[in-house]
Amino acid sequence: MTAMRIPADAFFLDRASGRSLQAQLREAVVAMLRTGQAGPGARLPSSRGLAAHLGIARMTVTLAYQELVAQGLVEGRDRRGYVVAQGTGADLPRAMQAEPRRENAPDWDAILDMGLSRRKRVLKPYDWRSMPYPFVYGQMDTTLFDRGAWRDCARQAGGARDFTDLAGDQAAADDAVLVSYIRSSMLPRRGILAETDEILITVGAQNALWLVAELLTRRPLRAVCENPGYPDTLQALRWCGAEVRAVDVDAHGLPPADIPDGTGAVFVSPSHHAPTGVTMPVKRRRQLLRAAADRDFIVVEDDYDFEMSYLEAPSPALKSLDRDDRVLYVGSFSKALFPGLRLGFLVGPRQLIAEARELRALILRHPPGHLQRTAAYFLAQGHYDMLVRGMRTAFAARRTALQQALRGTGLRIAGAAKFGGSSVWIEGPPGLCSLRLAEDLLREGVVIEPGAPFFDQLSGPCPFFRLGYSSITSERIGEGVARIAAEVKRRREAADPPGEAR
Repeated sequence: MTAMRIPADAFFLDRASGRSLQAQLREAVVAMLRTGQAGPGARLPSSRGLAAHLGIARMTVTLAYQELVAQGLVEGRDRRGYVVAQGTGADLPRAMQAEPRRENAPDWDAILDMGLSRRKRVLKPYDWRSMPYPFVYGQMDTTLFDRGAWRDCARQAGGARDFTDLAGDQAAADDAVLVSYIRSSMLPRRGILAETDEILITVGAQNALWLVAELLTRRPLRAVCENPGYPDTLQALRWCGAEVRAVDVDAHGLPPADIPDGTGAVFVSPSHHAPTGVTMPVKRRRQLLRAAADRDFIVVEDDYDFEMSYLEAPSPALKSLDRDDRVLYVGSFSKALFPGLRLGFLVGPRQLIAEARELRALILRHPPGHLQRTAAYFLAQGHYDMLVRGMRTAFAARRTALQQALRGTGLRIAGAAKFGGSSVWIEGPPGLCSLRLAEDLLREGVVIEPGAPFFDQLSGPCPFFRLGYSSITSERIGEGVARIAAEVKRRREAADPPGEAR
C-alpha cells in the first residue's frame, strides 16, 4: 500500500499576521493530524518543493520539520524525506462537528445580565497597524523598543536557577526581584516609600483598579470618578455595585469642592488626567487630601503615564503627600514597555494589600512568573531607563509636530499635561460628531479615538476626540492631521446634521 502524500498546496502562509513562517508551518502539520487529514506514515512535501511552492527559503521549511521531529510528531527517513510518526494523532484532540442547539438549551441572554457586552469602550481597529496615520493611544512604536535586550533578559529568566524558582506555582507570591526594583527604584522616583508587603503585582493597572473596586464594594460604597474619565474605572465600580457620581473636571483636574457628601472613595488620575491630559497642581492635590481626611474617604490614584515627562519634571505623586494611608497608588509598565506585557502594581496599606493578594489568588493566583522575572531583569539592568529616554525624545518631537500641524485647522487642544505625555485631547467645532468623523477617517487611513466613551452621559454629539502619538512617526503626523482637518471642514460645509451620541 502506497503511503499517503501530503500535497504542497495543503499549506499556506499568512504573511500579514506578523507570526513566524516556521511556526505557521508547524501548526499546519499539527492541524492536519488533529483533523485526520494526515495519519501515521503520511509523507510531507520535500523541503525543496514546499519552499518553492510557498516562495520561502528552503532552510525555513527544514527547520520547521526538524522541530516537528524533536516533538515526536514527524520522523526523518533517509532519502525519503519526512513522514508523520507512527502513533501520532491518537492523543491529539479532534475537531468536533457542532451539534444543532436543542430546544431546551439554556437561554444565556436571560441567565446573564449582559450589561458588560454593551458597556462603553474605547475601540481600536484590529488592523490599526496597517493604517498609514494611526493616532492610537496606548500602543507602541516597536522601532523604539530594544527587542534584543528583552530577548536577552528572557533567556536569563529561563536559565537553570531562575527556571527552578519560577516553574512551580508561587501561590499568592510575587516575583521578589520585580518587587524589589519597584520598591527601591520606581516608587522613590515618585516620592513614595513602601515596604514589600505594601506592594502587589497585578495584571496591568486595569487589574489593580478592579481589585480595589471589588474590595471597597464589599460594603455599600458611594464613589466619585472623573468626567470625562477612564470609562473602565466607572463601569467596573458600577458592575461591582457602587453608587457612582461622575464629577466634571476643569483645567486643573477634579475639583475637591465638587465631591458630594457621603463619598467613600474618589478615583483620580492627577498627574496625567485621562483623557484630557491635564495635570492637577500640587495645591489642589493637598486640598484633595485635606478633604479626604476631613470627610473620611479613600483616594485611588491612577498614575499610569508618569514616565513620559519630557517638558518638565512631573509633580510629586499624590501618594507621596499622603500621611494618613488614605491613598491607594496604581502604576503600570504598559505605557513605557509595551501594552501586551500586562504588568502593573498596586501600593497601599498592608491590610489592603493582603486582602487584594488573596482576592487575586482566587481569580488567577499570580501573574506569570517568567514574565515578571524577565521584566525585572529588563528594569534592573538599565534597559528600561534607556528605553524611557529614547521614548521621551521621540515623543517630544512628535508632540511638537502635532502642535504645529494643528495650527490654523480650527481644532483646539482642550487639555494638555504640563510634563509631556503621549496624547492630546482635541475639541472640534460645535455639532461635530467625533464618532462619525472617526468612521469616515478610517477610509482615509486615519485612526482617531472618539470622545463619547469617556463621558458618563451626553445629551448630544461629542465633538471631542483623542490623538495619540506613541505609535505614529513624526513624518506622518502632518499629513494625518491635514486629512482630519479636511474631513472636519467637509462635514461643516456639507452642514452634516448632528448625530446622536453613541
